[in-house]
Amino acid sequence: MQPYTRELLQPWIDSARARGLTDIAFTDHDRYHPGVLFDEIQRLREANPDVQIRAGIELDNDPIYSEAGRRWVERHWNELDFVLGSVHYLDRPDEMFDTVPEGAEQFAGREVDAVYEDYFRRVREMAATGLVDCLAHIDLVKIHGHRPNRDVQLLAAETLDFIKGRGLAIELSTAGWRKPVNELYPSDPIIALAIEKGIPFTTASDAHSHVQLAENYQRLAAKMISADIREVAIYERHRRALRKL
Repeated sequence: MQPYTRELLQPWIDSARARGLTDIAFTDHDRYHPGVLFDEIQRLREANPDVQIRAGIELDNDPIYSEAGRRWVERHWNELDFVLGSVHYLDRPDEMFDTVPEGAEQFAGREVDAVYEDYFRRVREMAATGLVDCLAHIDLVKIHGHRPNRDVQLLAAETLDFIKGRGLAIELSTAGWRKPVNELYPSDPIIALAIEKGIPFTTASDAHSHVQLAENYQRLAAKMISADIREVAIYERHRRALRKL
């Protein structure tokens, strides 16, 4: 965990500008919340008025740290623009299932459809907290290439209905293209179902380095055009607006 400083964050803004982005949200994992300094974000905004800089966090289901993360989100709700909700833990409290390659061992000997059902149940639990605006990489469970035997739309339908009922968005994340599954999060069938249900989308590269910022965005743009997605959701102090592309 590195505390936010101008020196730490400025390269992200420079990369955003170089890639033609005019809007960026910092969404560190909630376990790193002690380093999120809102005064530093404000100074960064003042130094870069041409880029809209959002203060965010990614709240996940970490059984060790995320209770403290939730309390932090509650305390700082009015300072945050955007909260992502995610699921990285299944049955093992000591290891995220999406670690590569180690996390794949958590699928060994298990019925894949049951793992998907368990995962989507946990996504609904995250959506039910009332502390998130959007669900991140909603089919992260596929990361190691495990595919369900049942139609994934049937497995995801209850979760998407819940997200729709809560008025939340889901993320289109290019990070999946750099993972073993080599596929956008979420998959085409889930995107189609979300469109059918009228769920809005955000876009993300889930960059863990400023070098990864906006990675594969041209490929994402082509995907969005083919799916007839013509607007994306943006957030300011949790108020959602839809920006036409």
